[in-house]
Amino acid sequence: MNLKNILPKGGPAIDEVDKYIAKYNDDFIVIKCGGSVLLDEILFNQLIEDISILNKLGLKIIVVHGGGQNIKKKLDSAKIISNFINGLRITDKKTIKLVEEALNELNAEIIKRLKDKNCEGVSFSATCNNFINVNSISKELGYVGNPTKLNISVILKEVKSKKVPVIAPMGLDKNNDLFNINADSAAGAVAKEIKSRRLLLMTDVPGILDKEKKLIPEIYSKNAEKMIQDQTITGGMIPKINTCLDAVNNGVTGVVIVDGRKPHSILFELFSDKGAGTLIRK
Repeated sequence: MNLKNILPKGGPAIDEVDKYIAKYNDDFIVIKCGGSVLLDEILFNQLIEDISILNKLGLKIIVVHGGGQNIKKKLDSAKIISNFINGLRITDKKTIKLVEEALNELNAEIIKRLKDKNCEGVSFSATCNNFINVNSISKELGYVGNPTKLNISVILKEVKSKKVPVIAPMGLDKNNDLFNINADSAAGAVAKEIKSRRLLLMTDVPGILDKEKKLIPEIYSKNAEKMIQDQTITGGMIPKINTCLDAVNNGVTGVVIVDGRKPHSILFELFSDKGAGTLIRK
């Protein structure tokens, strides 16, 4: 394999990639992308390039995407005001249809861009080839669900064929009603089911910061729990970290809060000594 022809300019050094690549040979990597990574054209293109490179290097990649800002645009144009409970969007019957449209459009765009990079993505959405069963979280939230059961074999079949599953975070309940799923929760559920080597959560922050606002490159789950208790970790980071803790305590080797604003952050996280965020271990 000629790494020089595969790796991008401005990415990790070839000798570092060479050192790390065998580490992930037989393992799964789940990548959750959302936020500014999907909104900023440069970051979006770099994300697509990084995923296609991992695929060319022979790694087993599964992508789960969010789409909060895309959903917001749809709802704004329909003059629907969003209300949230603990960071989750209250979703009624009219809203869930627009959520589905926004996520499916984004999903198709990711597939198209991967194809432009000679990487074959396979779309997974609730109404097309649903593999996520859900339970409603609460009546107040409406059509927002938690994953309860995954038909993971359909995903593994595509990975085995050297394709990249691209999953829109939606599922069906026992009545075949459509539910939105928090993308972190959906990615965590997939990573736990396949006991992935890494779950990468792409974010708009550097990672976990200590009280002096300095980046913590690596942390164990017990210490992360303490940081929630003493309010070093606050606000929207709490549910994200709880997803990380749930994953590492249920078979995922390591979860990384990745700073998706950095160029080629996925490649630097997997194939360099310095990484690109905070690695959480059990």
